[in-house]
Amino acid sequence: MFSARNITHEIAGRTRAIAHGGIGSIHLLARKTGLIQTIDRELQLLKVHLPYHESDHVLNIAYNVLCDGDCLQDLERLRNDEAYLDALGASRIPDPTTAGDFCRRFKSAETVRTLMEAINTVRLGIWKQQPAGFFDRAVIDADGTITPTAGGCKEGMDISRDGQWGYQPLVVSLANTGEPLYLLNRPANRPSHEDAAEYLERSIILCREAGFKSILMRGDTDFSQTAYLDGWDDRRDDKGEAFVRFLFGIDAMPNLVAKAEALDDSAWKKLQRPARYEVATEPRRKPANVKQQVVERRGFQNLRLRAEHVAEIRYRPGKCNRDYRLIITRKTIDVHSAQEKLWEEYRYFFYITNDWETSAAELVLLANGRCDQENQIAQHKNGVHAMRLPVNDLISNWAYMVMASLAWTLKAWWGLMLPEGTGRHRQTRREQKHQIVRMEFKRFVASVIRLPCQIVKGGRRLIYRFLSYNPWQEPLLAAAAIWRMRSVAAAT
Repeated sequence: MFSARNITHEIAGRTRAIAHGGIGSIHLLARKTGLIQTIDRELQLLKVHLPYHESDHVLNIAYNVLCDGDCLQDLERLRNDEAYLDALGASRIPDPTTAGDFCRRFKSAETVRTLMEAINTVRLGIWKQQPAGFFDRAVIDADGTITPTAGGCKEGMDISRDGQWGYQPLVVSLANTGEPLYLLNRPANRPSHEDAAEYLERSIILCREAGFKSILMRGDTDFSQTAYLDGWDDRRDDKGEAFVRFLFGIDAMPNLVAKAEALDDSAWKKLQRPARYEVATEPRRKPANVKQQVVERRGFQNLRLRAEHVAEIRYRPGKCNRDYRLIITRKTIDVHSAQEKLWEEYRYFFYITNDWETSAAELVLLANGRCDQENQIAQHKNGVHAMRLPVNDLISNWAYMVMASLAWTLKAWWGLMLPEGTGRHRQTRREQKHQIVRMEFKRFVASVIRLPCQIVKGGRRLIYRFLSYNPWQEPLLAAAAIWRMRSVAAAT
């Protein structure tokens, strides 16, 4: 099939084109939402703006990620691409050394928080343009992760509990859209929940200001910070109902296991998990489980989940002044060896919540949904490469994380701001918005950003002329037309 043989190469004359034609719509979005002006107004790091402003440096790093860059050195490729500079109306952009120097201008944690709050100010404006159903409930997830480094001179790094040198960032995100609300860089030896309460509180204030009707916070067993539960439970709305709900995992401590084992059989209800997907035609035959065959052949112990049950009790943690609802999941596990059952055992999982209305089974499934936070962290690590640690100290690397993660935020905003239109295309556009918001970063870049495009300047216009077809061009063109009109209206 691949029959090309006589291949020759030529260099075009005056034609200028870029591989990432979708970057124009991203820049229109940044202008339309006021991101550029907000960063310049709130973040004051440069004494003289010759030639760059703070927003130039921040967007330079974010655009580098969107254009397939995974480190600061990739900026060298973009700054030598005249068509790319023309596409953004720039005569020059910061080189890798200058970008690193800008990261080091963040001297304190307060300056990094200023940048995050500037981005969140724009985020509020985007949220307020969403339909009413968007504000039913905000789900906030928090988790930490280890970012190892082979460097030996990075200030603030330490050894994690599994022996890795590096940092341990905290990621607090909105599960509804996958947007990172706050990032916090910490030494690798710090506990996962350290300072999480402060940034969860900041996230509550942000979502409250946006107009969400209720807030649910989720976290694993490291985030069951019982000293703060009463304060969160006291948050009430105008009707006197609990505005903030939490659903945290809690360690299977001996006293809790004893309480679970003391429950009568009648207290346990079988947990029915929904099917992962709906079969459209007919069920397919499952392939042979090779791992299972190897385990049985070699006589290893094999743990097989037979059933799951849920129960609930009232429980008052030691640092709380009131009772909360403790949801207990009991997993019945059969232990096999060489295809013979040896015994069965129980394993217990505990969740603490102030939600007294939702059924225990639904709360277990809702708590399991927190696992998507791991996917969000994986996207920050391997998609936008926000945790590459390119600079030499903790604060500077924290600043780089925030600026690089802005690429992921811009992806989510691109989907949220996609116009729904009217008529028969309305439902299709809504599905496209959902796809973009939930899309992996790599696919977003391939679908929306990596579009070969000729750059034509003339008649006081900057024209992006697409050179190939892509199914996402139609929504991109529709969105760009509306964003451009609104940007021009705002400028005049």
